[in-house]
Amino acid sequence: MIRLEVVQGKDKGQAFETDESQVLVGRAENASFQLTDTHLSSEHGLIFRDQGQYVYRDLRSTNGSMLLRGQKRVLLDGSDRWETSLRDGDRLLLGDATSPVIVLCKIQLDDEIEEAEARVIAKRDRSAAESIAGQLEQSPDVTRLYRAMKMLSSGLDLETVLEAVAEAVFELVPRTTHISVLLADDEDDQRYTPLLARSRENVENADPIMMSRAVLRRVLKERSAVLAANAADELGSSESIMGANIRSTIGVPLWRGERIVGVLETDNRASSGMFTERDLDLLLALGQQAALAIANAQLYSRLMVSQDQIKGENRYLKRKAQGMRFDNIIGEASSMKEIFKTLERVIDTRATVCVYGETGTGKELIANAIHHQGRRREKMFVAQNCAALPENLLESELFGHKKGSFTGADRDKKGLFEIADGGTLFLDEIGEMPPILQAKLLRVLQEGEVRPVGATRAKQVDVRIICATNRDLDKEVEAGRFRQDLYYRLMVFPITLPPLRERREDVPLLIQHFLKRYTVEMRKPVGGISQEALNYLASYQWPGNIRELENEVQRLVIQVDENAIIQGEHLSPHIRKVEGMIERIAPRKGTLKEMMESVERWILTEALKEHGNNKTQTAASLGITREGLHKKLSKYGI
Repeated sequence: MIRLEVVQGKDKGQAFETDESQVLVGRAENASFQLTDTHLSSEHGLIFRDQGQYVYRDLRSTNGSMLLRGQKRVLLDGSDRWETSLRDGDRLLLGDATSPVIVLCKIQLDDEIEEAEARVIAKRDRSAAESIAGQLEQSPDVTRLYRAMKMLSSGLDLETVLEAVAEAVFELVPRTTHISVLLADDEDDQRYTPLLARSRENVENADPIMMSRAVLRRVLKERSAVLAANAADELGSSESIMGANIRSTIGVPLWRGERIVGVLETDNRASSGMFTERDLDLLLALGQQAALAIANAQLYSRLMVSQDQIKGENRYLKRKAQGMRFDNIIGEASSMKEIFKTLERVIDTRATVCVYGETGTGKELIANAIHHQGRRREKMFVAQNCAALPENLLESELFGHKKGSFTGADRDKKGLFEIADGGTLFLDEIGEMPPILQAKLLRVLQEGEVRPVGATRAKQVDVRIICATNRDLDKEVEAGRFRQDLYYRLMVFPITLPPLRERREDVPLLIQHFLKRYTVEMRKPVGGISQEALNYLASYQWPGNIRELENEVQRLVIQVDENAIIQGEHLSPHIRKVEGMIERIAPRKGTLKEMMESVERWILTEALKEHGNNKTQTAASLGITREGLHKKLSKYGI
């Protein structure tokens, strides 16, 4: 007995209960369990009884299906599998992954399940393979067998190899209309997953149909290749055989040592013509090579995963190897020197550091320096911008995920917390982190453990957190956008970086630093920078801070001719806007008193214009009394 209940979707609350052996799920009128959501396919999936259990099979639906069992997710889109067994309490997620129809499965199985007794026409056990191979070498079929085996060397990835197996079978056994391949799970020899279902072109009933479970059971029971004729009669009333109207079928075990790692099945559904024992022998020989090609492809896939992980770790190692010290950070302003003294007190502690500052002030640079000056310098420094990824991808990036935990998760992935174990993780724009991830981050800080997406166990990690933000986290907490408990965990040692406009004495030093970097990088010498251009650059407010200054210098190196001196005219227009102001302020030549009075007169005039001749506001903005302003205006005749 199975009971299906819609817990999310247009048909929420709808329930269906049956003891029938098959349940068609979808929008079709003939569907046993009819659903109305438009993103579902007409015949979306099939639930059927098999070997004492219920199985869900996705019927090549447009938007796919997924099984959710506790924290474990099993994706059913054909890239890895089409079907999976069902257990009581499982949830099926059907259709659009962002807003799926969710169906709760309640299952009650009978204690005894009648098994149909399978009968076969011929079989070949593993011990017969060597003698059969010798006979085929002397037969007229050797040329076709050689061509078929040669196809198996056409690729290294598993998908390409499985496609080659299908083509080789169609080449070797012309009567074949359909082929299926099931492979055993690495951790469970009792569970075989369909990874390929193909049909020959231009045949009636050309849609791929999954392997008959009756054939699979007989191959595993006999541990032999089997040939059955009129399979609907010979192998009992299995629904998959009856539905496919199989006339004859061959099942061949794929061996790896003493273990059956998969089963290859070929069917003839086009006519009443039977497969022969010679077809069985040919497929037995091909199956040996197919098993080897599949094993090599699986090994290649694992090597590629390991290589990707090593490359990722090497990128972080290279960044770490570059090193960073405070004396390599440009900052002669008194505010920066005070920050360096403050940081020295926290370098070799486990305290969480939160760096405040506007965009482009060098927050990651400071975090990098803290790491490479401290005891964790031999481990990883890993950085992640919390605003750069959507919530689901950020969760996977930080905490990792298990294969099959969501759409596209085709392999296990380490999260940044695991990669940074023993080192430092820098979380930029921490104020942008979604609330659900704030809770997971709090757990890491409190318990020192992370749980990858789809995992059932947590992993212990030792990571120092340095975060940064340009938001006022106090106000974010008051507004309810940031967790108060996480706020107190992060605010152990807050530091505020000054914007570039408050450390103008560092602007010339930074300009020379970036000029040297980009002239070397672009292999383009520059004659220098004029005092006029320096004055403009030093007078600019730099809302984008050091990052904006770096971009401007890079643009200047690209723009000017080789060995030319950077002039004011080369600067960006928004920076040259200060040019007119400087010319208007510049006093005429004269005594010091005359030039100072000229500047003061200009300032008074501009302040009055700015406040619409309101003397009270003008005096307040200039920091003088109203009476003092009247005296100065009288003095200059304004």
